[in-house]
Amino acid sequence: MIYIRRTLPESPRWLARVKGDGEAAARELASFSLGTATARKPESKIVKQPLSKYFLTLIGTAGSWFVFDYAYYGNTISTPMIMHRLAPHADVIQSTALSLIVFAVAAVPGYFLAAFTIDRIGHKTLQILGFFMMGLMFLLIGAFPMLSESIGVFLVIYGLSYFFAEYGPNTTTFVIAGEVFPVNLRTTGHGLSAGTAKVGAFLGAFIFPILLHNFGLHGTLMITFFFALAGLLLTVFFIPEPSGKTLEEVSGEDRVVSLHEPSHPAPV
Repeated sequence: MIYIRRTLPESPRWLARVKGDGEAAARELASFSLGTATARKPESKIVKQPLSKYFLTLIGTAGSWFVFDYAYYGNTISTPMIMHRLAPHADVIQSTALSLIVFAVAAVPGYFLAAFTIDRIGHKTLQILGFFMMGLMFLLIGAFPMLSESIGVFLVIYGLSYFFAEYGPNTTTFVIAGEVFPVNLRTTGHGLSAGTAKVGAFLGAFIFPILLHNFGLHGTLMITFFFALAGLLLTVFFIPEPSGKTLEEVSGEDRVVSLHEPSHPAPV
């Protein structure tokens, strides 16, 4: 991995707009595209945008990713415990098999479907849909305990929550966080969002079994419903729709008037 990372071409956008080296950007663009794309007029404008300007966007990307990872990893790590509560007489192999069914039948197809449709539906739209449907499934299980009396009915609803986790924020959170920040903050914004999300994943994995013990399955999933609702609201109010736009349009780089030419601009 170290070797592959060291030999990857540098981002042409970063070279042109952060380092101010238009010629290097043109070379790397040709390298990325295996020679099929060339820069006729290599750009060498330096973009300097402060992180404070994108604070609300960061709240949206980091916050939605945080609440999703809490819900997703909390449920995932504790799925065998959930299955044991539904079928207390099942052995470890049977509980594991039920968990595998949920992932194989619901989660995996959702992820592949998201990969094929994310650009047509819209990245933000798909994340909203995923959070909404996830939350709805958690609400149904939490508010109507009778639905858990049949393990078949429970598996369908619980499986749908995983389908829309994949056909939604488990695909979109890391994609959107790499699209909505300007080039000089792109890795910073994505890294802060991902790091915040892992805190959510840790809390979910750590707290979920405690909540199951204290509040039972239905109470715990009602709490998870509110996390999904928070993710939906954060997405709606703080994240722009990047689908169908260039990275510069999404982040607003093209509207910045304080673009500084480098001291030694590359020849056009």
